Amino acid sequence: MTRRRVLEFDHEDGEKLGGVDVVKHVTSFRRHVHPHLRRPGFYAVGCLMLLAFSTISLFVKFMLLNSYDEMGVVTGKDQSGDRAANFIVVPQKTTYQTNNALSQEQDVSADLVKTIHTKLQASEIWKEPESEDYYKCINVTKNEPWSDDETKGYLLARANGGLNQMKTGISDLVAIAKLMNATLVLPSLDHKSFWTDPSDFKDIFDWQNFIEVLRDEVHVLESLPSKLESIQPFDTAPVSWSKPRYYRVHMASLLKQHKVLRLTHTDSRLANNGIAEPIQKLRCRAMYEALRFNNNIEQLGNKLVERLRSNGKPYLALHLRYEKDMLAFTGCSHNLTEEEDEQLMDLRFHVRHWKVKDINATQQRLLGECPMTPREVAVFLEAMGYPTDTNIYIVAGKIYSKNGITPLKDKYPNIFTHSSLATKEELQHMKQYQNQLAALDYVVAVESDVFVYTYDGNMAKAVQGHRRFEGFRKTISPDRTNFVNLIDQLDSGVLSWEEFSSKVNELHKERTGLPYPRRPGKSSKLEENFYANPYPGCICHKSDGERHISKKGRKS
Repeated sequence: MTRRRVLEFDHEDGEKLGGVDVVKHVTSFRRHVHPHLRRPGFYAVGCLMLLAFSTISLFVKFMLLNSYDEMGVVTGKDQSGDRAANFIVVPQKTTYQTNNALSQEQDVSADLVKTIHTKLQASEIWKEPESEDYYKCINVTKNEPWSDDETKGYLLARANGGLNQMKTGISDLVAIAKLMNATLVLPSLDHKSFWTDPSDFKDIFDWQNFIEVLRDEVHVLESLPSKLESIQPFDTAPVSWSKPRYYRVHMASLLKQHKVLRLTHTDSRLANNGIAEPIQKLRCRAMYEALRFNNNIEQLGNKLVERLRSNGKPYLALHLRYEKDMLAFTGCSHNLTEEEDEQLMDLRFHVRHWKVKDINATQQRLLGECPMTPREVAVFLEAMGYPTDTNIYIVAGKIYSKNGITPLKDKYPNIFTHSSLATKEELQHMKQYQNQLAALDYVVAVESDVFVYTYDGNMAKAVQGHRRFEGFRKTISPDRTNFVNLIDQLDSGVLSWEEFSSKVNELHKERTGLPYPRRPGKSSKLEENFYANPYPGCICHKSDGERHISKKGRKS
């Protein structure tokens, strides 16, 4: 064997490649390149480079195989069924192919790319917003226990409205008691609102937990002390959206004078902004930690969540506020019959505290002031990319109109409610109590993989704020004003489905629960609600320089 035979070739091949020209090139290669190959260390360096390239190639191949496997791309197995033997099924290339074979290979490759794209798109619709630099920060700033000597009097209250309006109102009430140095008595709940639910505080909330969580900041009693039972409480309704000074001065003087105050309203009685950080944090401790639902509600809610995920699929919670009271209040009647519209108008005129009676339904819808209809929701979800087999949990009471939820269920058959998921025995003790059922829905909504709300009501505000507090879980807030315009263009044929879907996705790419500071407004009523977005106040960013607690520190 001679060391000079660096390159060999067949003379027949040489003729095919150009004969004499090839021989000249080989001779040139031997003359100019071969001497370098004889330098010391060249073979060692070459071997190391070859080993490095081989290692990188194997690593890349391994990562690609795993990536395809995780995305669910069709894989093959050897006869043993060993997972380690999985491989991507691709056609084997040959040196010569017919046009038909090449066409088949391209079809398979196209299908493979399409499958990968579909899987990536499916994962995107469930993906949570980027929020890793944000964390809860509601640590207690006062460590010494409450002293009875600090109290200036006793505060009673009747929380008004539905469940979530009462829940946020009671959270404000805790902060108000702190501002007034008052002892808070467990509030009573509203029994006269639309649902006429007789449930009281202990029927819905874990009252002992409520007292314990707040123990070091606000003194809470189960009932008024017997020595004060003979005193007639002074009834008053605080001014809505009031600043802390109002309670420290005006309300505190009333408390000093009467010793026992009873607040007749608790909804929206404290401003969203312009409040000291410790008070804001206290509001969140009350809302997210103290006002925990009782064990019966919490446990059944968690069971429903498990059942929704039992097939290994994520689920979407939909707050479909297409209910009689909301439609009557907003004056919305799109797609309803004339008879149904008259029923809503009759209800609106009979509820005294609904101040606006004459409402233009068409104008309301075009302004985005109406809850989305079941059909509009179905079209919206499809445009956003949610497949028709998506598990959807309805967070709502009875859907109004003769068609009810049918337009949505025709497109998305996997529709669930607390009634369909729970057994009759499980619901036996709460089926007549709308606020308890609303609490059950609240648990399932907060824990959902995606939450979509079709109207900015109290439930929507409370749930989206809680999901932000728990780590900015994906929450989609449809832009109803622009969506109504788009769906009308789709229905009239102005837009194709592809154009419509593209515009809907573009419109909502920033409306998925992304972190942003609470938006101010021209007035307290027009600014973003504190409980809909507790950042800043109860959520901090790493750049905020929070000194009291870290993301990996003690439990908030």
